[in-house]
Amino acid sequence: MLYGRQAEQSVIGGLLEGRSGALVVRGEAGIGKSALLEFSAASTRGRVLRVTGVESEADLPFAALHLLLRPVVDHVEALPQQQAEALRGALGLGGDNRGDRFLVGLATLSLLVELSAAGPVLCLVDDAQWLDGESADALLFAARRLHDEPVAVLFAAREGEFPARGLPELRLGTLDAEAARKVLAEQAADLPPAVRDQVVAEAGGNPLALVELPRMLTGEQRKGALVPLSFSLGTAQPVTDRVLIGFRDRIAALPDATRSCLLVAALDHHDELDVLARAVGLLGASLADFAAAERAGLVRVGLGGVAFRHPLVRTAVLLACDIAARMAAHRALAEAVDEDRRAWHLAAVTLQPEEEVAGQLEGLALRARRRGGQAAVSAAYARAAELSADPGQAVRRWTAAAGAAAEAGLWQRAGELVDRARHQAEAVTLEGCVLAELAQVRAKLEIEAGRPLAGVRLLHEGAEAADDLPARLSLLSLAGFYTWASATHPDQLALARRTEELCPDGDGLPALVRTINHAIRLILEGDAVTTLTYPMPDQAERIPSELRFLIVHQSIVRADLDGMLEGSAQIVEEYRAEGRLGRMPQAMTIFTIAQLLNGHHRSARATVVAGLALAADVGQPQWSSYLAGVHAWLSAVAGAQEECAAMAAQAIRDAGHRRWMPGYCWAEYALAALDFGLGRYEAMLDRVDRAMSGPTRHAFLWRYSWPDYIEAAVRIGDPQRARDQLRRYTEWAEATGQARPLAVLHRVRALLAPDSEAMGLYERALALHGEGEQPFDEARTRLVYGEWLRRTRRRAEARGQLQAAMDAFDRLGATPWAARAAAELRATGLSQPDRSGARDPLDVLTPQELQVVRLAVTGASNREIGAQLFLSPRTVASHLYKAFPKLGVSSRAELTRLPGLI
Repeated sequence: MLYGRQAEQSVIGGLLEGRSGALVVRGEAGIGKSALLEFSAASTRGRVLRVTGVESEADLPFAALHLLLRPVVDHVEALPQQQAEALRGALGLGGDNRGDRFLVGLATLSLLVELSAAGPVLCLVDDAQWLDGESADALLFAARRLHDEPVAVLFAAREGEFPARGLPELRLGTLDAEAARKVLAEQAADLPPAVRDQVVAEAGGNPLALVELPRMLTGEQRKGALVPLSFSLGTAQPVTDRVLIGFRDRIAALPDATRSCLLVAALDHHDELDVLARAVGLLGASLADFAAAERAGLVRVGLGGVAFRHPLVRTAVLLACDIAARMAAHRALAEAVDEDRRAWHLAAVTLQPEEEVAGQLEGLALRARRRGGQAAVSAAYARAAELSADPGQAVRRWTAAAGAAAEAGLWQRAGELVDRARHQAEAVTLEGCVLAELAQVRAKLEIEAGRPLAGVRLLHEGAEAADDLPARLSLLSLAGFYTWASATHPDQLALARRTEELCPDGDGLPALVRTINHAIRLILEGDAVTTLTYPMPDQAERIPSELRFLIVHQSIVRADLDGMLEGSAQIVEEYRAEGRLGRMPQAMTIFTIAQLLNGHHRSARATVVAGLALAADVGQPQWSSYLAGVHAWLSAVAGAQEECAAMAAQAIRDAGHRRWMPGYCWAEYALAALDFGLGRYEAMLDRVDRAMSGPTRHAFLWRYSWPDYIEAAVRIGDPQRARDQLRRYTEWAEATGQARPLAVLHRVRALLAPDSEAMGLYERALALHGEGEQPFDEARTRLVYGEWLRRTRRRAEARGQLQAAMDAFDRLGATPWAARAAAELRATGLSQPDRSGARDPLDVLTPQELQVVRLAVTGASNREIGAQLFLSPRTVASHLYKAFPKLGVSSRAELTRLPGLI
């Protein structure tokens, strides 16, 4: 029975009754976290899966996930093939997860949901602070996506460890005096009242201390002898330390063979008793020697291996044994365990450089990389570097360790490893590939720390050192992008020129990289046109991922919006198909922008919401900033003022300390769009003027704001203010040769033209809109054309243009624009009925529901939709269940009759 935990039991009971969600139970050692997990297991009527984190396995990728899911691995075959392969690879069952630990998280979610079809599932994760990083990432990824499935996940972790952002937490405090006395009475009813009072005082409300401190009493003390209690040191020593000392003393009193058995179990948590038996046998002991420890209440031995009474017992075992005993145990384990564990045990007893052991560790790192365990890769490479006899090999391995740490998001650790590599590199001549890799890792650290231009300098160093052409081109692509993506800085232009100088000669990919970096340099020099044609390489030529992203991203410069939409959609689909979830936020960012610029506002809104959630999950604040800024623009067009302001603030906040220009720029662009859409023309003009002299002034995005600037200047009666922007926009639009910017150009020219010329310009604009579909821009052209027609007393013609504009704005969810078109229609004398029921039915859907419905109408199954959106099939079903009544349909087949879905 649990005493004094009624409130906590109520919280957990609520979670179990709700049948879906996750909770992190936090508290100091011995405070009762495990007891609450046991209460949860006893309270559920469903399947229980459980695992306990073990400190000695923190560097073994997916070790904890393997133990958690081992009872249900036969269900993996029910998952989509890509996810099944990833999970099998992570669990060491023969699959390949392509190195993306987040795909393993998605597969874990799908497996738990698959199991829940037969009844509720409860996952209990104790000592989560000692999970290996890969298992923690996978379980947290899955836990954050539990919504309507009968799956609950409970984590227990110590304070200040196991960050679990986004999950609710339950913090355990100490027991009150009444509850503490009840615990003690149950555990040590024979103690005299005075002794009980002192034990209660010494325990400080810690349940483990209440159980263990009485065991430390001497026979006389248990009878109430008037002597100091053996654990009362008269200091402020934490009670857990006193319990630890008690465990250590009890272990020291055990037979030597028993201590050897305990030490083997403490150094390698293994659930196969035959492996454990072989290891202890090499030390002259047997499994039977565990009996004394069992009688002492320190461990339990069963078919599932050795379970320590509490993690502090494991710690006490290590404290009670000297280094000679520990080395002997490691050697015994090295002969008994599998290849990966053997490498770590050999490394533990290798005190001098030893290339054979270093090589085994590197092999372990390569295997871990194939399973997606970047944190484990880093740890193995780092130990291999320590044991490397050759300094050049050591530097290469330190560098690889640092790169893996950066991939895992362990930035401080990556910095420490880089320092080790640089220190050792001073005394050795390195190969170009190692120098290039080291420079790239250092660049990542600088960019993460908010110094993108310092990162660019390092990318230049790497490009100069690289002896491999694809690697050099990738480094120069990154250098160009981050030079552009930095907030304005005096060194920016010089660095762009240097990047261009470093670009190699030649056709194909070298010519492509050269042209893109030339365009970036021109943009930073203030060139308002910059529409260079990129010589696209042959399809058979492999394009590095970084370069491919840059090609698609720079499509905005040439107004190649169709190419941008197609290219970004391909990247998203390929990353999704390959399970590269860590790359998805940047792909979804560019895809959202392409959708937005093509006038697909609803699709863009759904993509940006999904992208923001994923960027938060995988820990990418740079792309969160970018996505938040784009989200702010969509909110502005929809007239959602509070949402726009909140998203813009998030984008600026996340961008600011990293000197990250794109998110900041989109936030400013969004606020300008909000001002414009609400008729605050002076405010819009002032905001854009400030931006043109601020840290985002070199962003090419501002070219897309110039038509708004021109129209705002006309509307406040100061068209002269827009002459410069009109000239530059004209140069750019004509240089692109693209129908969409040319259509907008004719529209703004019409705004400035005399009435005798305006009609021809408007008609030409509409003809160009017909060549390059962009519904938002076309609706805006029809709106201003309709306004002009009304002012020139062509009311009948005006009504046709205004009605078309209003209908388009409604379909796009552009509320303030639709209201403006409706007001103009009323001004033509056309009465407007109540339009509340005439709105696009898709307006009532959330962005997530809209995404699901759009995929459902294509015939995709719930499982297929879930795989695309990183949701469980049951969550997809829930979204459809909620969406159908909102849309007035009762089946998937009826969705096809709704406009805007096909």
